[in-house]
Amino acid sequence: MDTVILSDWLAARLDRTAGEPVYRQVLGLMQQAILTGQLLPGAKLPSSRTLAGDLGIARNTVLHVYDQLTAEGYVISTTGSGTYVADTRPDKAAVSARMEPPAPGGSKAPVGLVAGTAAAQAGASSPGGLSMRGSRLISKAGVSAKQWGAFMPGVPDVAEFPARTWSRLQAKLWKEANPDLLTYAPGGGYRPLRRALSDYLRVARSVKCTPDQIIITTGIHQSIDLAVRLLTDVGDRAWVEEPCYWGARSVLQSSGLTLVPVPVDDEGLNPSECDLQTPPRLALVTPSHQYPLGMVMSLARRRTLLEFARQHGVWIIEDDYDSEFRYGSRPLASLQGLDDAGQVIYVGSLGKMLFPGLRIGYMIAPEHLVDTFRTGVAELYREGQLMQQAVLTEFIMDGYLTSHVRRMRALYGERRQILIDAITARFGDTLPVMGDEAGLHLVLGLPDHANDRDVTAASYDAGVIVRPLASYYNSETPARRGLLLGYACVPNERIGPAFDTLARVIEETALNKRVAPTRAA
Repeated sequence: MDTVILSDWLAARLDRTAGEPVYRQVLGLMQQAILTGQLLPGAKLPSSRTLAGDLGIARNTVLHVYDQLTAEGYVISTTGSGTYVADTRPDKAAVSARMEPPAPGGSKAPVGLVAGTAAAQAGASSPGGLSMRGSRLISKAGVSAKQWGAFMPGVPDVAEFPARTWSRLQAKLWKEANPDLLTYAPGGGYRPLRRALSDYLRVARSVKCTPDQIIITTGIHQSIDLAVRLLTDVGDRAWVEEPCYWGARSVLQSSGLTLVPVPVDDEGLNPSECDLQTPPRLALVTPSHQYPLGMVMSLARRRTLLEFARQHGVWIIEDDYDSEFRYGSRPLASLQGLDDAGQVIYVGSLGKMLFPGLRIGYMIAPEHLVDTFRTGVAELYREGQLMQQAVLTEFIMDGYLTSHVRRMRALYGERRQILIDAITARFGDTLPVMGDEAGLHLVLGLPDHANDRDVTAASYDAGVIVRPLASYYNSETPARRGLLLGYACVPNERIGPAFDTLARVIEETALNKRVAPTRAA
């Protein structure tokens, strides 16, 4: 573009009626002209007085534009000579350097497993610019577009949360406006909260800990991430239950660990002789209520796992995600309470007890790792939310947490029974129900020929949210077919109608689906 016609080009594009100031419009247009090459390097710009007169705007406006262009390196101003377009074109040597495109049909790591070399994790990339582990994370993501409604698993009924009580406690603390609650959190989190949690967990979960051993985090994902970053290296082997929670699996995979799926049976984690011959660096387990199938790890298996960990230096992460909600029996004691060797890192969250948006969780570090974990959480995440932690402390100390959990346990138990009755009334014993003794969901089994992913998609279209059991397996050929049905966030009167809708989808998509006979060639 000849600078002689720059004024006409700008005038044709200025919108005097727009809400954006003329200064911003002129600046943006001139930046665009330079970046696209319409104004070539070395071209002399009109004087500020000339351009202002041509555009009918104040000269100061043009001066501000030129000053900003100079500050950002678009133009060069020389006293007595004028203003010239700078040469900002990319260096030719850098532009000419091209990465070799990935070879078609190149080898890939198995779906759900991470390649076991540092080079594969650090250097390999996939089409679209994502790393290999980034591609795996996105392709296997289990997060749902909807987080509420029948039958979303793992979600409490936030409508029943005592919001007025919480608001009153929060208002009191904000009125005091303690500056210490408005800065970064100290390593480990708000000490009064750690003290309150240690008292609660000793009684409710038979956990052995002091307040200093508790590290406040934003939830189970961050707790696992911190433990993995501090205790493992890329390529290390990690046992995960088969099936297991997709979110925890994603955290481990994205950290570059090599996942070793270990099947579960009625007594929990059941490693084979081959598994035992090659001890992992880390094992992630849900012993009190296996996720998603719901079995409890037997005492014999617990003791065996702890002894194996002690002998081989295996770190155990115990995910105790919703053990407060057991129906018909007391909550079970934690695995950590049996650990005498300091190999168990216990992680939990208050999201399911209170509300997920709270984003406060905790981990209990072995005594010899307390300083390491406190330094790690402060170094990596620069924690805050001290005001929320202080409100939660008051909530626990005043007895509201215990009474709320007791009330919700009764409510969820009632909803669980309504859902089971609806299943039985519709299907009798045709479809098995699993994992209903505790937690916020149950698993409804499907016939072997059914595809639970197809049922999930069809039910979503019908307005009912479920999760396919297949998505919790590392293997592409899951051992069981089923649906995860969460009942906690569904009002009593909605459970029956919502299940009727789901049942129709199951009948149309699963029960009536048969494998077509193979035609002769």
